[in-house]
Parts: sequence; structure tokens; C-alpha cells
Amino acid sequence: MNFFDPQAYGPVFAPLLATDRRRPLDAGMPGSGARAALESLSTKTAFAHAKIVDRDMAGCCISGVWLLHDFLDESHAISQSIETPSGSFWHAIMHRREGDFSNAKYWLRRVGRHPVLDAIGDHVAASAAADADSSLRHGESAIGETRPLESGHWDPFAFVDLCEAAVEDNRGNRELCLDIQQAECELLFDHCYRAAVGA
Repeated sequence: MNFFDPQAYGPVFAPLLATDRRRPLDAGMPGSGARAALESLSTKTAFAHAKIVDRDMAGCCISGVWLLHDFLDESHAISQSIETPSGSFWHAIMHRREGDFSNAKYWLRRVGRHPVLDAIGDHVAASAAADADSSLRHGESAIGETRPLESGHWDPFAFVDLCEAAVEDNRGNRELCLDIQQAECELLFDHCYRAAVGA
């Protein structure tokens, strides 16, 4: 996504975000090179350049960065302690990536109608409009009856199904899912960061 600039999130987050943000649909492999920087990460250090106005949202950013580097357990420990829609959203993404799809949907139910869902829908609709061959264009089914983009509205539960099919059956939508997952995480991180600093 062109909007996402790692430098916009301060000097501590920037090098951690300036990596391949197109993460696997599964658990991936934790990057040992980032572990030391991640372990020293706290809301105080990560946001030293700004004033935190929402500690939960700052914690969501920390959870998101751990997840970006495929440290699912560490991300999970943080997100499950944040009882907000954004905390539940990171929690759901983590469970989807670990392959616990029903648990991912449980946490998505706790997310409710998060403002990032509309942004994901807009991104996917724009991408589908630019790609004449896209199976998501005009709300068409990507796999069977799985319709994550229906009438311009993003359905995160259908996206879980799409990812599950891509992971378990290795169907042709893996690349599409990877692109959408990257957009989802970047949009959610940006939302959480802005809320954390009151921007």
C-alpha cells in the first residue's frame, strides 16, 4: 500500500516497520534479528517522541509489531489483555494466522463494526476495480460462496474463510489474501497509532 510510511510512526517503530509487511497467512517464522529490538519495546520507548493519549491503542501498536515479525505468542499475550475493539482485532488476526479460524471469528465478533473495516473495503474495492480479472470485483465470489466484499462492505468473517481455504487447500487466492492481509494490518496499525497519539 502506498500510504504506509514506516517513518511516520517515530524513530523506534520505523526500523521495525521497514520490513516485508506482506506476511504469511500462517504462523510464519519469527525473525531472530528483530527479537532484541522487540523485547526492548514498550509504550514508553516506542512513543518517546510523542505524547500518548490512549495507552490501549499504544499497546495495540506493540502487539501489531510483534505480529509483523511472526512472534504470534508475544503478540497474543499483549492483544488478549487489551479489552477494546482494536485489541480484539489484533487478537483475531493472530488466531487467523495460527490457523485457529473459529477462534479468529470469535474475536471478530468482539470487534464489532470497526472503522478500519470500511477502509479495508475501500482498499479492496479500489484494487478490484483496477484489476479486470479480480474475483472480488462487483462482490463476486472469490471461492464458492465466500464473499468478503459484498456491495462495497468488507466482511472480515468471509475473509477468514477465504484465508482458511487458501491455507488448507492451497487454492489460487493465496496472493489475493496476502495482499489484503497486508493492507488490513497496515490500516489497523495506522488507526491504532493515530488514536494512541491523538492525531
